[in-house]
Amino acid sequence: MHGELQELGRAVKQAQYRQHRALDSALSAIGTTLAQWDALRAISRSPGSSARELAAATFQTEQAFGTLVARLAAQDLVERRPGHGRRIEHHLTPLGGHVLTAGHKVADEVLADCFSALPDADRATLLDLLQRLTAERDT
Repeated sequence: MHGELQELGRAVKQAQYRQHRALDSALSAIGTTLAQWDALRAISRSPGSSARELAAATFQTEQAFGTLVARLAAQDLVERRPGHGRRIEHHLTPLGGHVLTAGHKVADEVLADCFSALPDADRATLLDLLQRLTAERDT
């Protein structure tokens, strides 16, 4: 049993690794990285969020996210504004919004290719199974 579970874990990791490599490579053509685009997506979903909230949403440490968002701010993709108390809020700039939109188009193409071997029904089943696994762990 443990061999099968290890094989399953490795297959999931390998699929994720291939997907991330393909996304990172394709996103570089529009001048961004997967980590940067993921941060832009998180900020777009929750404008005004703190670095702590955004780090959690992007599966990073607060320190790593802080370094990343400093780079994004230097590129005029993100704006940091004072919030309540010592809180710093994060917002996309218009340029950040353009990069995010371009990244969505790139990601749609890459992900369509990554999952092209699976028929629609299998993709839906895979999504359902993965959502059940993550929901169980997040509660």
